[in-house]
Amino acid sequence: MPVNADRLWRRIEALSRITDPDRPWTRRSFSPRFLEGRRWLEAEFRASGLETSIDAGGNLLGRLPGIVPDLKPIVIGSHSDTVPSGGRYDGILGVLAGLEVAQGLVERGVGLRHSLEVYDFLAEEPSEFGLSCIGSRALAGALSPEMLELKRPDGMSLRDGLRFVGGRPEELSSARRQPGDIAAYVELHIEQGRVLESEGAAIGIVTDIVGIRRERITITGRADHAGATPMALRADALVGAARLIEEVHARALRLSGGEKPLVATIGNINVTPNAANAVPGEVEMILEVRSGDEGVFSTFGDEVVSGLRSHLADLRLSVRSELISHVPPTPCAQAIRGAIGKAAADLRLSFRDLPSGAGHDGMFVARTGPIGMIFVPCLDGRSHAPEESIEPSQAADGARVLAETVRHLDMVVE
Repeated sequence: MPVNADRLWRRIEALSRITDPDRPWTRRSFSPRFLEGRRWLEAEFRASGLETSIDAGGNLLGRLPGIVPDLKPIVIGSHSDTVPSGGRYDGILGVLAGLEVAQGLVERGVGLRHSLEVYDFLAEEPSEFGLSCIGSRALAGALSPEMLELKRPDGMSLRDGLRFVGGRPEELSSARRQPGDIAAYVELHIEQGRVLESEGAAIGIVTDIVGIRRERITITGRADHAGATPMALRADALVGAARLIEEVHARALRLSGGEKPLVATIGNINVTPNAANAVPGEVEMILEVRSGDEGVFSTFGDEVVSGLRSHLADLRLSVRSELISHVPPTPCAQAIRGAIGKAAADLRLSFRDLPSGAGHDGMFVARTGPIGMIFVPCLDGRSHAPEESIEPSQAADGARVLAETVRHLDMVVE
């Protein structure tokens, strides 16, 4: 199943150029710029011969009917939204490679036994509603009524946000796939790390997607005048926060080795009253922990907080934590991993197994059927940054492996 590498690259460049001009490469979900990209993408789907629709969860779906109508579909998917100032290839490579596979079948008049579905999932990246993977959550039936009431800073609810992008929040059940409804899901993505590039491997076969846990940790002291309050009498919440951040870093370092390494990040901090002449009275932080080891990463935050509680009390501080979200590690199906390996070998491309340290829509799609992921290298492992970069040949290699994987799965799965 050859792919048109030039056409694939032209499309990648065209979609990436639909960006906020002052912040390349930015196309945030639920924004006018995102809808502009969606309109372009939907037109490309339709012109390529796919049956096109927006489902109730706000996902763009292109469908190519199969020869055997009762078989479950093979699904290719990824996302077209970006983080701020990043994402020129993150997400869109997988969507456009899926489109290229489908269009190649149409152009050659080749029919698969299974229907082929290509998804552009809504809002895989963290949205302004504080939620990621919104479209794939809808597909898996994991978009709850409470989530629909989440609000972004301008007051819009996620319920209204779905309507803004063409979804139908009152009909979410129509977008849901039950367990076993999908024959196989395959996603092509840039690695967002340095393993493939450093080892000179062309293709990564993802073994599992790490679990991601986010907790809100709040340290409370007392706000006082910065000039009139002696050091020995202060209850400085930011001092306690600094101690906690240091402990998160040290503990994560100790757990970062081994087959399933752990990483932990505090990337969001709010200080109150946040004034140069006031002792900080409260600090709110978000701790994110990722690992393929459920037992280790699910207790990380509690262990940090409990280990520091008495020390913080000595500083006249209290600490509390609350769970924001928890997505367990997601293994990739051995049958799909085998199909990817066979495809890479047949194409004489070097490959290796590796875990995904980033989250993907596959974490939720896995609730509906077996999943697999294909990685290609990216320059210096950079992603979620303006410097994110891949070569046209790397995009083409990934698309070729994707096409051959789909062809093999069509013959062996039911």
